[in-house]
Amino acid sequence: MEITDYSNKYHERMFPGYKSKLLETDPEFIERFDNFAFDEVVNSDDLDDRTRMLAILATLIGAQCVNEYKAMVKAAMNFGVTPIEIKEVVYQAVAYLGIGRVFDFLQATNEVLSDQGIKLPLEGQATTTTENRLKKGIQAQVDIFGTQMAEFYKSGPVESRHINHWLADNCFGDYYTRSGLDYKTREMITFCFLSAQGGCEPQLTSHAVGNMRMGNDKAFLIKIISQCLPYIGYPRSLNALRCVNEAANQVEKTK
Repeated sequence: MEITDYSNKYHERMFPGYKSKLLETDPEFIERFDNFAFDEVVNSDDLDDRTRMLAILATLIGAQCVNEYKAMVKAAMNFGVTPIEIKEVVYQAVAYLGIGRVFDFLQATNEVLSDQGIKLPLEGQATTTTENRLKKGIQAQVDIFGTQMAEFYKSGPVESRHINHWLADNCFGDYYTRSGLDYKTREMITFCFLSAQGGCEPQLTSHAVGNMRMGNDKAFLIKIISQCLPYIGYPRSLNALRCVNEAANQVEKTK
């Protein structure tokens, strides 16, 4: 068995001129992996390269794969993902993984961008202020999930109600409202954060519904799961598929 022409060409597009040392140390493994990830998987659907790369970056952050992430940042830029888009993926990850798990990715991103000659900081993308972040965050929740979210920030037991408030002003008001990525793409990368880290199936199902409301239908989400499977394996991919099916059933019932 040899690495296919398609796999070799795709790898060259991602990493021009780079030859992996694994070709020498682990030739049997790299043949099977490259042929699977860069030929069989890539050719399994019609997802465009830019979307695929954004999904993979978000998935690698969710799975805490910082070394693979650094490599794929370069590949993503070779496929047209902009530095601003990459930074927005990292920033939004903080809301879903916390700074403790994202800090190394922020540092890694800055390192890669600087090595590529890109001046930091990048152009600002914030669209909210301290005064209006709650209002705009609530509107983002409504736009994505429906009118039932208008009063959600005030709901729940008194002792924990502040967390729902933070979801509105911080998660959505501080991050989702930023330019650089639209709501549709932000919901897609959130789906990837959640599916990759595992243990978040209720939230994953909820955001699968949000994706569908934004136009990322069941077929699209299955493509996202498929393209990210080589990076997180089968158990979490199958869990994500189950959540997508549950979300599709929920959406169908509301029609």
